[in-house]
Amino acid sequence: MVQDTLPTPLKSTSIYSLVVLLGSAGKGQLPTTLGRAIHAQVLDWMQAGDSVVAQAIHNAQMSPISLSGLLGKRRKHGTQPDDEFYFRISLLDGDLLQPLLTGIDTWGTKPISLGKFPFVCRGVEALPGGHKQVQMGDYRLLGTVSPISDDIYLEFQSPTAFKQGKRTIQPFPLPELVFGSLLRRWNAFAPKDLHFPQIEWQGMVSAFDLKTQVLRLEGGPQIGSIGWVRYRFPDAEQARIASILAQYAFFAGVGYKTTMGMGQVQPSLST
Repeated sequence: MVQDTLPTPLKSTSIYSLVVLLGSAGKGQLPTTLGRAIHAQVLDWMQAGDSVVAQAIHNAQMSPISLSGLLGKRRKHGTQPDDEFYFRISLLDGDLLQPLLTGIDTWGTKPISLGKFPFVCRGVEALPGGHKQVQMGDYRLLGTVSPISDDIYLEFQSPTAFKQGKRTIQPFPLPELVFGSLLRRWNAFAPKDLHFPQIEWQGMVSAFDLKTQVLRLEGGPQIGSIGWVRYRFPDAEQARIASILAQYAFFAGVGYKTTMGMGQVQPSLST
């Protein structure tokens, strides 16, 4: 479970990306962003599945979950009943899967309110093949069979930013910020024998196409970058570790507020 906070040791090396399917149960304009509301709903499901696990997640300094925002087609003139939406839940600790699914099942057909807008849960896609955002991974497999390249491409699909110090926010995804963030997440949840050493990253940005975008979370507007960046790592060992972490980025997200929909990443290795 969550390292150093739950009463039982980490048993699973699996990681998951699930999709929750929603249908609107009302009509009108949706709030622009629902990151905090989605986070609260997922914790409610965890609470219904296992209250001890939910409390541990709530108290954890580094969250074992990463969440997308609400995805789906928004009508120009307002959402109508039965419009289809979804959001993605990534679990960096495989032992969280059962409490989550139990909680969703326990919740049943009760309505869901996200930002005071009503939805119904139409199901959960948990098996790869049915939805492009559904994937399963394993720390040991990622650490041993990930393709290796010194040229890594990351697509930042939602606003991505990094905290530097107490108040400074950096919206440009510098290699040391991106891969430093991923390394800390990996070491927090992977088995200890797979931990990576601390690294002074020597990677460089070889190309990019980025723009800043404001994500209006409930706690205030957040500025981050979306677009793509190509990174190059001339050091062979750093390239190996960065390649592994790039595959992990799909599950973990990058930067801060990844539980609120920020830092969603799609990786690929350049050829």
